[in-house]
Amino acid sequence: MGIFGRRTTETATTDAPGTAGPDLATLTGTYTIDPAHTTIGFVARHAMVTNVKGGFGEFSGTLKLDGSDPSNSSAEIDVTMDSIDTGNADRDGHLKSADFFRTEEFPQMTFRSTEAEALGDDYRITGDLTILGTTRPLSIDLEFNGAAKDPFGNERVGFEGTASILRSEWGLSWNAALETGGVLVSDKIKLVFDISAIKNA
Repeated sequence: MGIFGRRTTETATTDAPGTAGPDLATLTGTYTIDPAHTTIGFVARHAMVTNVKGGFGEFSGTLKLDGSDPSNSSAEIDVTMDSIDTGNADRDGHLKSADFFRTEEFPQMTFRSTEAEALGDDYRITGDLTILGTTRPLSIDLEFNGAAKDPFGNERVGFEGTASILRSEWGLSWNAALETGGVLVSDKIKLVFDISAIKNA
C-alpha cells in the first residue's frame, strides 16, 4: 500500500511488469509543491442557485512526509491573495477589496499543520488557517494519489482533497440580501486541493 494507504506507482519507463512500486522509505522526505501542476481553489454558492469556482495563481508550500509514521508528516502553504481568479475581473476586484480579503493589508493566506493522521485508505491533516489576520483550526481530508518519477527525473507525490469552512469565522462577512430571500454569497465555502509536489534533492 502507499505512504498513506494508497498503492504507489512508478512511471512505465521505470517499472517493469510485475515489479513492486517504490519502497515506502524512499518516499520519506521533504517535498516542494509544484505550482505549475497544483490547484488551490474554492467553490461558493452564488445567489442561492449556482456555484462560482475560483482559485489562486500564486502560492508556495512544503510537505514533510514520513512513510513509516504518517503522524510525523506536516505541511505548510502560503497563498498570495492578490492572485485570486474567478474568471471575472470585476468579481476578482471586489474579492480583493475591503469587503472581502483586503489584499493590500493582508497579502497572504497561510496554513500550518499541527497534526496528521491516517484514516484507513485516506489521510487527514489538521492545522492553523490564517485569513485577514485571524487564525482558526482547519482539517483537510486528503487522498494520496500515488508517487512517480517524471521524465525529468523528479520524484513526485500527488494528493487531492477538500475541506469546508464558514467564511464568517475568519471575518469574511460581507453579503447582500436577495429580494426572493436568502443572500448573494454563501457563508459555507468549499476548499479544493489538487497537489503535486517534488522531492527535494
